[in-house]
Amino acid sequence: MHQGSGILSTRQRRLAWLGFLLAALQAPLSAWLVSDESWLFSLCVALMVATVIIADDAARRRPANATGD
Repeated sequence: MHQGSGILSTRQRRLAWLGFLLAALQAPLSAWLVSDESWLFSLCVALMVATVIIADDAARRRPANATGD
């Protein structure tokens, strides 16, 4: 059984993980340093990037000959 290819290339996947980690680390730091709620934007970006990484994982785990619904 072969695994399917994901929606991201290897380079894009690495950059997505880097972006997720940077945004996830920046959110609590900016919440501590800034008095307004602008840190929520970083949290939303981190969650969107995490969603793309999870979708890529699901596509990679699907067998190569499986068809999408």
